Amino acid sequence: MTDKELLYIRAVAEERSISKAAQKLFITQPSLSQCIQRIENTLGTRLFTRTSSGLTLTYAGERYCQIAGQILRIYNDFELEVSDINNLKKGRVTIGITTYMSTYFLPSILPAFHRLYPNIEVYVLEETSTQLERDLGSGRLDFALSHLSPPPENVPADNVEFRPLHQDPFVLTVPPGHPLCRDAVQYPGEEFPRIDLLRFAQEPFVMVTRGQRIRKISDMILGKAQINPPIVLSTKSFETARRLAAQGMGVTFTPRQYLDIFPGHYPGEYYCIDPLYHPYWTLGIGVLKSGYLSRAAQSLIEMICGMFADKSQQNYDHEEMEEKLFPPSSS
Repeated sequence: MTDKELLYIRAVAEERSISKAAQKLFITQPSLSQCIQRIENTLGTRLFTRTSSGLTLTYAGERYCQIAGQILRIYNDFELEVSDINNLKKGRVTIGITTYMSTYFLPSILPAFHRLYPNIEVYVLEETSTQLERDLGSGRLDFALSHLSPPPENVPADNVEFRPLHQDPFVLTVPPGHPLCRDAVQYPGEEFPRIDLLRFAQEPFVMVTRGQRIRKISDMILGKAQINPPIVLSTKSFETARRLAAQGMGVTFTPRQYLDIFPGHYPGEYYCIDPLYHPYWTLGIGVLKSGYLSRAAQSLIEMICGMFADKSQQNYDHEEMEEKLFPPSSS
């Protein structure tokens, strides 16, 4: 069903004659007759009946004109909406993120995004990193903001492109004044003194529960150090683990960025870990390799990337950044 077909049916109904309608439409009578016949054959019913006063619409013909008119109006409205979507006047972005990352990142970026695009709805799905990877692969998300372990322990799925943003180190959290930290060394360029992890081979550890990415990386660090310390408690909350360590129940590993989520509460002491143990995870944006990204999603990704850009590059060119993030297809 096209607007041209609807126009043809309406013209015949108004003129009550195919020949007169053809003249009005500036087409030949045979062409118009063939068009009407093709529509009727497709529908499997007659749209016109011949009377003494000429052609009149059957009931099916009347309904055709009514429904076709409604469909064409809906499609016209859809074209206008697509225009709005393309100009970022309307739309929706669905992003996946873990709960603690949501606490850390979204207040820094979403208010600015909303000011720029007040009619773009942002739907946030907070799940574990593993579940977010499943949701992204199924097409439920436009993109996911998540962490990957150091390779080869964790690599993205084949259908997911992971765009790294920031490498975040893990630090060792200990209670203030811990005696094993007296010989920690401050290295140039490192925020905290570096501690020899082997010293803590027999120290009690507080860990997050198995299956969480922080726990996987923590176990990896201990494995590379070839130590197996006693674990006195496991919790789902990295912050609970950090606070318990700060209060002397044990020691724990904490992602550096996460120290800024609850600053000033239950202060502990923090130490860098030897890079030999790969004590870090990589924050990045995951997108489907073959998935469609709306302009709204691209704009939000661009703003997130801008948070991690070098300060000298903060005033990036919008089109240049978009081309960098979403290069044109080589096909």
